[in-house]
Amino acid sequence: MLSLQKLIPQGKGLARVLLQRAATIELDWDVRQKSRFAATDSQGRSLAVFLPRGQAVRGGDVLIAEDGSMVRVIAAPQKVLHITACATHGTPFDLMRAAYHLGNRHVPIELQPDHLKIEPDHVLADMLRSMHLTVVASELPFEPEGGAYGGHVTNDGHSHHGHGHAHGHDHDHGHSHVHGPGCNHAH
Repeated sequence: MLSLQKLIPQGKGLARVLLQRAATIELDWDVRQKSRFAATDSQGRSLAVFLPRGQAVRGGDVLIAEDGSMVRVIAAPQKVLHITACATHGTPFDLMRAAYHLGNRHVPIELQPDHLKIEPDHVLADMLRSMHLTVVASELPFEPEGGAYGGHVTNDGHSHHGHGHAHGHDHDHGHSHVHGPGCNHAH
């Protein structure tokens, strides 16, 4: 069994030809959200993946084996609910509202500009339909958000981590402004 303990997000920095030659494994979200799992790659090799706890594997990531070989991860199609705004009387805001309600229920959700995806749940499907959204059972790859404080990779391959972005205030209008307790706004 070949051990894999290193992950390169989206194969960043690797030559395209190396990625094309790499063995592949096709995994659904249930497996990819685990940091330890066994799999068989496209070359028939038995793999044992051991990543740091809490590290999810995304479609497009590359795992590095102990022998230096690479295994490219493919997000396998799986059962999901594909959610869109009603074409007749819906608006894009309906999706934002749905994402809010699903987030309040801590549901893993994939966010796209024109649709949402969640794992099948008939109660949530009924709730979404009552909000006048179109809900269709489908078999598609599933890449839910990584959470506000965990890193995640967007569809354009950019990695985002839980770090803040400081923004200056150039609008003091002649008033001195001190940041700290009692400044009456959040940063």
